[in-house]
Amino acid sequence: MTQRWFHPIQYRAEALVARAALVLLRRLGPVRGSNLAGAVARTIGPLLPVSRVADINLRHAMPELDAAARRRVIRGVWENLGRTVAELPHVATLGPTAQGPGWEVEGGEILHRCRDAGGTMILFSGHIGCWELLPALLGQNGMPMASFYRAAGNPEVDALINAMRRDAVGTDVPFFNKSAKGAREAMLYLAQGGRVGMLVDQKMNEGIEARLFGQPVMTTTSPAAFALRFQCPMVPGHTIRIGPCRFRIVVEPPLPLPDSGDHHADILALTQTMNDCLERWIRAWPEGWLWLHRRFPMEVYGR
Repeated sequence: MTQRWFHPIQYRAEALVARAALVLLRRLGPVRGSNLAGAVARTIGPLLPVSRVADINLRHAMPELDAAARRRVIRGVWENLGRTVAELPHVATLGPTAQGPGWEVEGGEILHRCRDAGGTMILFSGHIGCWELLPALLGQNGMPMASFYRAAGNPEVDALINAMRRDAVGTDVPFFNKSAKGAREAMLYLAQGGRVGMLVDQKMNEGIEARLFGQPVMTTTSPAAFALRFQCPMVPGHTIRIGPCRFRIVVEPPLPLPDSGDHHADILALTQTMNDCLERWIRAWPEGWLWLHRRFPMEVYGR
């Protein structure tokens, strides 16, 4: 009987804490909230056991970094993560600006061409910079984008997060769970001319083996499969932090779609090109990527 009541009580308590944090962050404003959360995360995060995963990842991906450089990167990773969490409540209020909170866009004409052409589009990115900005950018440019996401364990907290994401997009768009069911739903949405954004840098056991930093990594095939199925643009995009709640959003030309006559080979080639984009972005700004997840083969982590 105690176990039956534990989860609802825990969920309510967590949701109350989350709502209180949102009130605080909104009162602090985007810059002060980002600075505070960044400082706290930078101080506490490197002491947590998960930072060992980040260190192992860096040893294998960027062996040219010595121990001091890896520590600097890990502090930067935590700072960026703290800032990103604190900035989420403000994303709906941000927009293009020459200074202060907001963003500048590099490659905006690429989005405008895709918008004017109409129809289906895939935009892929990774957990780099403030990844929550890309749906807001597309929404403000008349291109509302549905997204794949991993649901929070607490359904009340999950609903709070998704409400902020919908506010940022400016309209009601679907969110597809990272599952076979979510992939089927996204396929139907794309078939109707929808646009879908995907963060493609996490391990996907149901995917295909590609390379990242020279390591074999299981990678989602969904973006490549969707793009080849609908012969639609597959657009790379990511964000670079240039200040507290201040960003450069970089949009790159759509990837060329291979057409070798071998569907499996085409998916692998396009998926590898996608990973090559991710690696290039991460190498340029290693502190901006979420090195905290187990991205490489499990034997790398000693178990």
